[in-house]
Amino acid sequence: MINYTYVLTGVLIMALVTYVVRMLPLVVFRRKITNQFIQSFLAYVPYAVLSAMTFPAILSSTASGWSAAAGLLVAILLAYKDKGLLTVALGATAAVFVVEQGMALAGFPL
Repeated sequence: MINYTYVLTGVLIMALVTYVVRMLPLVVFRRKITNQFIQSFLAYVPYAVLSAMTFPAILSSTASGWSAAAGLLVAILLAYKDKGLLTVALGATAAVFVVEQGMALAGFPL
């Protein structure tokens, strides 16, 4: 049986936390940030957060660490060569597939 009070309380708390996190910078920083150091720091925040969220998933989303490392290496090389997002994603996926199939054919445990 579903406890609706528990579910609604959880949803309300999550909504409140999400709202506060988005509203707080607007309240705290009322004027334009002119400090060059803070501006440059804030410019890198989205990249750092995205990296922190995706890097652990990259290493744990495949059957073995070797295929994950191969996919990561191929993705880094293709991105370094200024390839598009679709090319990088397909190349990394193909690298993972090839390494996992090769390991399976060679008899390595996955």
